[in-house]
Amino acid sequence: MEIERSLLSFLLKELRSEPKTVILYGPRQAGKTTLIQQVLAKTDLPFTQLNGDDLRTQELLGRADLDRLKTVIGANRLLVIDEAQRIENIGLTLKLIFDHYKIHIIASGSASFDLANKVNEPLTGRATTFTLYPFSYGELPVVPPATSNSERMEEFLRFGMYPKVIVSASQDEKEQYLYDLINNYLYRDILTFEQVRKPKKIIDLLALLALQIGSEVSTTELASHLSMSKISVEKYLDLLEKMFVIVNLRGFSRNLRNEISKTSKYYFWDPGFRNALIRNFNPLSIRSDVGALFENFAVTERMKLFSHQRRYANFHFWRTYTQKEIDLIEERQGELWAFEFKWKEGQGKSKAANEFTSAYANSRFQVVTPSGFDEFMK
Repeated sequence: MEIERSLLSFLLKELRSEPKTVILYGPRQAGKTTLIQQVLAKTDLPFTQLNGDDLRTQELLGRADLDRLKTVIGANRLLVIDEAQRIENIGLTLKLIFDHYKIHIIASGSASFDLANKVNEPLTGRATTFTLYPFSYGELPVVPPATSNSERMEEFLRFGMYPKVIVSASQDEKEQYLYDLINNYLYRDILTFEQVRKPKKIIDLLALLALQIGSEVSTTELASHLSMSKISVEKYLDLLEKMFVIVNLRGFSRNLRNEISKTSKYYFWDPGFRNALIRNFNPLSIRSDVGALFENFAVTERMKLFSHQRRYANFHFWRTYTQKEIDLIEERQGELWAFEFKWKEGQGKSKAANEFTSAYANSRFQVVTPSGFDEFMK
C-alpha cells in the first residue's frame, strides 16, 4: 500500500508556479525517493531523472559546462537529482542550469549540512527547501477495525515510524531493519566526514543520549563519560542534528529570574532508532522508560507535523530553579501553548502549569495522553 506524504501537495504546487529549484532534505530511508516518484506520477512536465550515486551523473553535473548540461536537459522542463550531495560543485551547477534554462529542479539529499553547504549560497533567492522525516502520525491511514492510530501507540513507541518499519509484517523484520539502519547507514554517513576521527565515539554518545531522553543534558558530563573534550562533544551533537538523528530542545525564558534557559534536552527523531541503540524493544508493560518514550514521541511528532504541513513555530521546554517543568512550549502567532505529556490517563494540571500560565498571560496549557493524541496532532 502506497501512503501519500503530506509534502506531496506542496511540491506539486511548486511545479505549477514559476520555475524554481526545490531542495528536499531528510534522513536516509525516510522516503524521499518514493515521494519524488509520487510527484513525477502526478505532473505533466516532461522530466529527466538522475542519481548522484551514479558515477556518470557525477561526471556530467560535476562541471559547470553549459554544452554538457544541455545534453542532459534536452527539451525537459523538470530536472530531478536524487542524492545530489554526492556531486561536486552541485550548487554552482544548479545555479547555471536554472539561470540559463529556467526549468524546474528538484534536488534531494540525506546529509542536510553537506547539501546545504553546497547549494545555499549559489542558490540564494532561487530555491525553496523542504524536509521529509519518517512518517508522521497523521500521515498513516487508520486501518479498520481500528478507529484511531492511537491504538497503535505501543507499536510506534517501540519500533518508530520509518517507512520500511511500518510495512514490515513481523517484529523480527522491524528490529533487523533498525539495527541495519544504525550499523550501515549511520556509520556510512559518519565516515564520509573527515572531521570525525572516531566514529565509534559518536555511537557511544548516541547511546548516552538515548538513556537521557526527557532529561536535561550536560555536555560537560557527556565529555567526561566519553573521555572527550567538551568542544568535540558539541561538534558531534551538531553533526547528529544535521544528520536528522537527534533534535535539540532549548529552555524557554523571557528573563524571569527563576527560569533556566541555557540548557538543552535531546530527543530522537525516531523512537525505533533510539530503541535499537540501547537494544531494547521490550513491550511497554515491562519498561521503566515508557514515560520518556511517550514524551520523545509527542515532541518530535508535533515538530514533524508542523514541518510537513509548512506551519511555523518555535519549540522549547520550560524549567525553573525550583524544579517546576513543562515538557513542550510552542510559540506561534504571538501566543504560547504549553504541553505536558502523560502516558497514564487521569493526571491533571500540575503546579508547573499554574505557575507558567500565571507568568504568561497569553499562554494556554494542555495535558496530552495517548487517548487525546489525535486531537493534539491536528
